[in-house]
Amino acid sequence: MQLLNSSSRYGLVSVLFHWVVALAVFALFAVGLWMTDLTYYSQWYRTAPALHKSVGVVLFAVMLLRVVWRLLTPQPAPISSHSTAVQLLSRLAHAALYLGIFVVMISGYLISTAEGRGISVFDLFEIPALITGLPDQADLAGAVHFYVAWALVLVAGLHGLAALKHHFIDRDVTLKRMLGCEPK
Repeated sequence: MQLLNSSSRYGLVSVLFHWVVALAVFALFAVGLWMTDLTYYSQWYRTAPALHKSVGVVLFAVMLLRVVWRLLTPQPAPISSHSTAVQLLSRLAHAALYLGIFVVMISGYLISTAEGRGISVFDLFEIPALITGLPDQADLAGAVHFYVAWALVLVAGLHGLAALKHHFIDRDVTLKRMLGCEPK
């Protein structure tokens, strides 16, 4: 597999960014749902949120790198069989995914730092609490975090279903390109 994108397919770097982010988003969503039901006496009561926050901070860094990579690296040309409407929907879905990921991460930061404490990242370093004391900061950011996370997972699910539709019904190379395969 080639390292860089070409006019017909994504390279290894773009493919890895895509699948690592997808895995992290769904894992963070699952852990987030699971940890809301933990009781004070659970052994995971403190560990799960710390892990969730640490992975979220790493994902934020990965997303920043992904955006820089996307801006600096040419993207494959749109598939010629896709209509203008399909191409527009694709761009809108990708924009919604990027925006949703950043909104969820920023709202998570605002929840975690509302009381003035920073976020420890795997006990290696701490992200300082730069924004604190906003009125109802934790509650408002919590609501945004919850609803946008659900919307993000729903849009990501539709994105996956669209890729499968392109692969199995339309029989085009949409999915193969993101797997790094040579389109035929």
